[in-house]
Parts: sequence; structure tokens; C-alpha cells
Amino acid sequence: MKSLKVTNNDQGQRIDKYIRKYLNNAPLSFIYKLFRKKDIKVNGKKADINYLIKENDLIEIYIKDELLQTFNTPKKIEKEKINLDIIYEDENILIINKDANVLVHEGEENKKANTLNNMILNYLMSKKEYEPNSLYTPTCVHRLDRNTSGLIIASKNLETSKLFLELFKKKENIEKYYLALVKGNTLDSGTINKPLLKDEKKKLVTIDNKGLEAITKYQKITNNQQYSLLKIRLLTGRTHQIRVHLSSLNHPLINDEKYGDYKENKSFYETYHYKYQFLHSYKIKFLKMPNKLKYLENKEFKAPLKKEQKDILIKLFKEETINEL
Repeated sequence: MKSLKVTNNDQGQRIDKYIRKYLNNAPLSFIYKLFRKKDIKVNGKKADINYLIKENDLIEIYIKDELLQTFNTPKKIEKEKINLDIIYEDENILIINKDANVLVHEGEENKKANTLNNMILNYLMSKKEYEPNSLYTPTCVHRLDRNTSGLIIASKNLETSKLFLELFKKKENIEKYYLALVKGNTLDSGTINKPLLKDEKKKLVTIDNKGLEAITKYQKITNNQQYSLLKIRLLTGRTHQIRVHLSSLNHPLINDEKYGDYKENKSFYETYHYKYQFLHSYKIKFLKMPNKLKYLENKEFKAPLKKEQKDILIKLFKEETINEL
């Protein structure tokens, strides 16, 4: 029999999810069998599979030692050089200025790749704020494309993670702003309201009336004969939204390999030797926040452009304009 005491970090989740995280190598059928046979108890009583666990609950799992050793395998965290540009940190969150060409999460095609999430885990382990056998794993709570730089939020605990997922789902109280270098001279400002459809097989997004609502606002900061620098605000958060919307205006993002202009990208690289898409998540503003995160209300955080990006923009436009960003 194994006894587990619920921590503040793990409370609020269904008990079956908690058990699945603890017995992380066990088949689902085995876990549900434990519930059916009343081999999982909370505070000495039979556990209902839908029960939401609370801090200090005592959970007992009646399981043989050899099965416990087989089904409970501590997570393996790959050791990795910590290269984090931390803009802000407290007991609940990290806000990081991500480099371009850094994956946020590993996937099926990049399981051996270095990721921002893994750097975060190594960082928190070095501070004794995370142990690999913890049932909650700190994680980034929203996405940035691999080749997009800038601000990304990571949650240190389960409750914060849930709150941010709900905030991003509602799209009301977190404002996200980007800087984008695009081909050509755009209008001074505009709103792009075009539905987007994702093709999972081709890993491409297209404008299609069958797709999901997608709204992007932009304002031109400056331009020359070849390029415009835009400030962009996302009102929705669809995959590749900015990239596809800008391309639909015939002002594609510079160095966008999927939706951009091949000749323009080639010329840009030959001139400036910068190979990543020129998109930077530069500001996040928190509006009305839930109680646990009330201290963040009406605060905003900015991520300075990476040096390589800023140097290029200064060559293209007036230095004082770029320094004001």
C-alpha cells in the first residue's frame, strides 16, 4: 500500500488524473480497475473517480510493491544548459524572452531537441523549486512558433496553469502585441478578420470560411521603400495567424518559409544574414485577473528586441524610432 498526501500544488484536480500522473506507466484499464475494486481511498473512505482532491487529503493506493515499482517511474529530465532571458519571475510564473529557433515543447518529430520547457525545468531544479517526481510539471501556458522570438509565460504550479489556460481561452484579459517586419509598404493601420483552417496533415493554415474566427489588428510604425515595421495585436490566437493574415494582404512576414516570398527572403538573408522569421512577441498586458493573480492586474511586460534584430532595424529605419520600441 502506498500513501500520498496532497500538496497545495496538486489540489483541485480529479483524483483519477492524479493517480494517472503518479502511476505514469500503468495502463488506464489497470487504474480504473483500482477504482472499481475500491483499492483507492481518500481519508480512509472509498474514492469516487470524480472526486476533486484537496490539500492535505490522504490518498491510499492498495497495490503490490513490485507493481508500484513498475508503474511509478520518475520523469527523466535531460540535463541542459540554462539559457533563459527572464523578464519577470514570482512564486507562480516565469515570463521569458525566448530566442528564435527554440522549440517551446517537444513533439513526435523532435523528441531529442532542446526545448524551452526543458530549460525551465532545469532552472527550477537548480533553485530547488521542482523535483522530477513531482506530480505537476511546470510548463509554458501558451504557444510561440519555433522561429518567433519574444515573451512567453510559464506556470510553476497547477492552479496558475489552469487559470492562464482559462484566461487565454476567453481572450479578454490578456493583451498580446508583436513586432513584425513585412514586405512592402502597408496601410497605416487595419484589421484583418479572416477565418483560418488548419490542415493537420500538411501542417499548413489557410483562409477558409469553414475555419475558425481569426482577428488581427496592425498599426504601421515606420517604413522604407522595401519594408514596413508593424505593431500587431492578436484578438484571437490561432496557429500561424499573424503569418497567414499578413501573407493574405500581399505583405508577408520577412523570412517566413511557409507563407512568405521566397525571392524576398533570399535577398534579405544575403544582405543581413538573418534566417529566422522577423516576428517578435514584445509586450503582454494583464487586465482583470483572478484572485490568485490579482497582483498582476494592469501590469505590462516588454521584451526588448534581440540584438541581431535591433541592429537590422536600425540599418533599415531611423535609429531613434527603433530605440523607442
